[in-house]
Amino acid sequence: MKLSAAWHCFQGVLIREFLRFIQQRSRFLSALVRPLLWLVVFAAGFRAALGISIIQPYDTYITYETYIAPGLCCMILLFNGMQSSLSMVYDREMGSMRVLLMSPLPRPFLLLCKMVATALISLTQVYAFLLAALLVDVEPPMIGYVTALPALLLVALLLSSLGLLLSTQIKQLENFAGVMNFVIFPMFFLSSALYPLWKMQEANDWLYTLCAINPFTYAVELVRFALYGQLNTTALLITLGATALFTSLAVLGFRPRKSGR
Repeated sequence: MKLSAAWHCFQGVLIREFLRFIQQRSRFLSALVRPLLWLVVFAAGFRAALGISIIQPYDTYITYETYIAPGLCCMILLFNGMQSSLSMVYDREMGSMRVLLMSPLPRPFLLLCKMVATALISLTQVYAFLLAALLVDVEPPMIGYVTALPALLLVALLLSSLGLLLSTQIKQLENFAGVMNFVIFPMFFLSSALYPLWKMQEANDWLYTLCAINPFTYAVELVRFALYGQLNTTALLITLGATALFTSLAVLGFRPRKSGR
């Protein structure tokens, strides 16, 4: 595979995704408004849920808004990953996805281009949210905005690969809403995005177990530690492993079949 051909392919996919994103202004607004509502409204009612103990990576008492901010960043990435799944189903029905996969370039590379393009778009929305969160005094260290970038990119790739995998199983747009609700809400609520795991364990051992085996929990913790200039090695390894697994399964799902798909 020639590097020039690979670069032109990636550039074309990236530009197409950004043009689609720009044309869908409501997509950007909804991705920004949704976590801000959680940060302002939801956190106001549950502000007392945190601040009674000091947990890593924080070295002092924090507000509930500060705690849930990394989880809301990952929520943006999660919804965008699922949005990419919808676009893949739509492109497959319209035929444009088939045209892309007929390219002489390796199919895994084409799908990786799609994943990276989705991840880069998601990052712009996350940083827009972090800037808006400054208005409610969510202020991680300045270096955290830099150290969080690799973590956010990896999590974005994880959730993009999950969206890609789901798109291989969703045959029609009509089935999209049901599958997404079955995936998004359990992944988000059964994680450490809104509550520390020790609080889940105090509430119910089964809930704690589900949270502990949820890969989204480790994605949230990876971002949480990175925002404060720290590395959570366990979260990094599990996130890397889940990304590799979902990507491999997605590539297998897009293999040519005798049916002509």
